[in-house]
Amino acid sequence: MFTKILIANRGEIACRVAASCAKLAIKTVAVYSDADANAKHVAACDEAVHIGGSAPKDSYLQWQRILDAAIATGAQAVHPGYGFLSENEAFAQACADAGLVFIGPPPSAIKAMGLKAESKQLMERAGVPLVPGYHGADQDPALLQREADRIGYPVLIKASAGGGGKGMRAVDKAEDFAAALASCQREAINSFGNDVVLIEKYVQRPRHIEIQVFGDTQGNIVYLFERDCSVQRRHQKVLEEAPAPGMTDAMRQQMGEAAVAAARVVNYVGAGTVEFIVEQRADGSMNFFFMEMNTRLQVEHPVTEAITGLDLVEWQLRVASGEPLPLQQSDLRITGHAIEARICAENPDNNFLPATGTLHVYQKPQAASFERGRVRIDDGVRPGDTISPFYDSMVAKLIVHGATRAEALARLDVALSQTHIVGLNTNVQFLRHVIQSPSFAGAQLDTALIPREEAVLFQQERVGLPLAAAAVIAHTLAAEQAQAGNDPFSHRDGWSTHGIRTRRFALEFHGEAVEAQLRYLHDGALVLQVGDVQAGGVAGPLAWSHSDAAHSALELHFNGLRCTAHVYRNGEDAHIHTAHGATKITVLDAFAHAGETHAEGGRLTAPMPGKVVSFSVKVGDTVTKGQALAVMEAMKMEHTIAAPMDGVVAELLYAPGDQVTEGSELLKLQA
Repeated sequence: MFTKILIANRGEIACRVAASCAKLAIKTVAVYSDADANAKHVAACDEAVHIGGSAPKDSYLQWQRILDAAIATGAQAVHPGYGFLSENEAFAQACADAGLVFIGPPPSAIKAMGLKAESKQLMERAGVPLVPGYHGADQDPALLQREADRIGYPVLIKASAGGGGKGMRAVDKAEDFAAALASCQREAINSFGNDVVLIEKYVQRPRHIEIQVFGDTQGNIVYLFERDCSVQRRHQKVLEEAPAPGMTDAMRQQMGEAAVAAARVVNYVGAGTVEFIVEQRADGSMNFFFMEMNTRLQVEHPVTEAITGLDLVEWQLRVASGEPLPLQQSDLRITGHAIEARICAENPDNNFLPATGTLHVYQKPQAASFERGRVRIDDGVRPGDTISPFYDSMVAKLIVHGATRAEALARLDVALSQTHIVGLNTNVQFLRHVIQSPSFAGAQLDTALIPREEAVLFQQERVGLPLAAAAVIAHTLAAEQAQAGNDPFSHRDGWSTHGIRTRRFALEFHGEAVEAQLRYLHDGALVLQVGDVQAGGVAGPLAWSHSDAAHSALELHFNGLRCTAHVYRNGEDAHIHTAHGATKITVLDAFAHAGETHAEGGRLTAPMPGKVVSFSVKVGDTVTKGQALAVMEAMKMEHTIAAPMDGVVAELLYAPGDQVTEGSELLKLQA
């Protein structure tokens, strides 16, 4: 076994690998960029080496610097994690040439499976079922258009060297093909340095089911069952579970044996995943087609660990050091059900726009970390850390395990309700909506689940104005009470020698202004009125007590409801977390907003930090509200910026290739 390895990655996966190494008494070396100088993965390792600037191309993709760091620190092997260099055959070969063990498959296997078109040709010769499509080398746009027309719409354009949903576009009709192809190729060249694409039939009602495989240097290969990864947004996974609902023993064996055959044809060693598109037929049967093989450890590997009781990183380390697989196929068993939720910094209600910012509050449920448990959280961040625009938007992975799917679902919902993040937008509440949706709860899974359940997933308000207002006002009163001195003049309790005193709060909820009035009665009771009672507002006694002062938790009684609310203030904004859901309400300070205007004119601003890729208009063009004006790249994805109003383009303020900060004005429109 190794005594020291270098982890050529960052964030959650670097911490995950370091945890298994610590269990095996293996020393670890971290590498880090400028942005990650104080990152959690740096602290998790025994040593750390700085390798360059914040952008991946200046650090985590600089493999010569990584090799130099490994040699300088005396590491014997390199673990690539996932992403970055994990599926780069040149890096794997460079490790071998430098006398380092690459903890992954041989370069030949990475090369064979790394290009989607070539791997599908290999699978076709091996007799593995394929989705109808074009996987040829001729990349003439006119030919690709003809092939798409021949296959029949809808089709899927996929970067041959791609992964993680990047360089992928679904096209519904012929007239949209050329623009989608150009965008796909542009994103592919930026992400992978390779703009070769393949065209496939877009399978209707498809499920995405993958098989975990493992091979050793003695030629043994096993499959560790399946994971269902059908719930996706923008072709990226949101939730993963194992075993796949509705999977029969016969189909599991067929898919497992097909995955082993795919691995065996390239002499696979280490952890890998064979991904299949599963067609759901009208009669209830399922048919599977090979999609691709990921020659690395997957983000969702913890659900496999949960149902098998195994440590897959430990298996990687043992196999890479020359040991045989710890178990054979007949030894492997499935126990219970596991689900993983990817917690990401993004705004689901705004087309999943990536978010950046500081984790002012990062409160997690009681959970295991990087090891099997009923509730497990794998993350690479801590409270106060910054989510930057340079890397993937994932904050953490929340994994639950139960005896049944129903038990796992209930456990996941509770764990998500106890996950409180303040400082940037996240998808935590969206994940709760997904797992509570009829389709997911009923295991009616396919890759179109999110758009199909749109009505119950987006723009949801589960807390409501009355409870949000009561929570923030009670929190304000509690804070004032805590700061009050022993003299009666420091108390803001509304005491008066006569009459009833009323205190007013100017609030904003979902963009709407509302006034709340708090009346202090002579007996010390409080009555809260939110909004105009005659026009649908509510009024009633307000009472509260601390249920957990350390976590800003209040036990509220208002409007006939008793509940626990966690309140986190961030400036004027108050973030309210309850068992029902979470929301934000703003307490307006009239002095702070004096002189402000909401008139923005014809400004079009960047919704996030990133790079301007292109403008689709020029000065003098007439545009309509919602028309695509520009494309930005952030967090390794392209995002289209639309016109906020009808108008005429007056000025372009940046050029393609320019880096911009969040809120930067991109162009001016005249009404």
